[in-house]
Amino acid sequence: MTPVASRQMRASITMLLAVAFFALMDAGLKELAGSYPPMQVAALRGAASLPFVLAWVLATSGLRPLLKVRWSLHLLRGGIGIGMMATFAYALQTLPLTTAYSVFFVAPLLITALSVPLLGEKVGPRRWTAIGIGLLGVLVLLRPRGDGLMSWAAFAVLLAAAGYAVSAITVRILARTDSTASMMVWLLVFLATGAGALAWPSWVPIAPGDGWVIIGIGLAGALGQYAITEAFRTGEASLLAPLEYTALVWGVLLDVSLWGVLPDSITWLGAAIIVASGLYLLRRERVHLESEHP
Repeated sequence: MTPVASRQMRASITMLLAVAFFALMDAGLKELAGSYPPMQVAALRGAASLPFVLAWVLATSGLRPLLKVRWSLHLLRGGIGIGMMATFAYALQTLPLTTAYSVFFVAPLLITALSVPLLGEKVGPRRWTAIGIGLLGVLVLLRPRGDGLMSWAAFAVLLAAAGYAVSAITVRILARTDSTASMMVWLLVFLATGAGALAWPSWVPIAPGDGWVIIGIGLAGALGQYAITEAFRTGEASLLAPLEYTALVWGVLLDVSLWGVLPDSITWLGAAIIVASGLYLLRRERVHLESEHP
């Protein structure tokens, strides 16, 4: 395997781990969303992960890499992160994880589209076709019941997906000058403080029994944030984006095991189309890279 192909493969594996960690975090967020306002849930997500990330930074690079950064882009990413987390938490109040993830799958298409003009990446017709087929799988999954597609909850997921796509592109731009540590820490700082300030007027006291859920969200979120930041630092955005499709598998498993929501046959069909298109896209990219770099 060539060095380029090897780097892309490592980035892909890191992305798969990030998706798994974020799925576990989202399950915790869904638990909290039933008891706390969406903006407070967003603040708790940032505050819970920040200690874990700061401990890692202090043990490795120290605080110096956190200070020499492009503040304008970090502020932009922080504002996007607040809106993304709050809208997604709002959606989780009513939508199953499987449905929320299905709507969220517009994000890979947005990332691919933005990677062309903003990052100068090349996306061939086969990759566009594979992503398009994956999105058709989302339509198959949602069409029978239309659950949430025209609802405020699904609109909130669409906004979160748009924010995620812009944030992913921002990571690639920031990676040219800023460290992984700075991107992780400042996102969580802005999320905790910004969302916390907005949530303060309607803050709900934390129930003692939710403490372990919040700690779990913090740990899973910190691991997921590190993994996804590293993935987008080293891999091609338009290749990594379709790996988000594997979140649907996690959504199904968590919905069944935690909330007893069993997907129907149409959901399984849509999931099969989505996952197959993502795997095909990954295979095509590997062939493309190895043919270009013998």
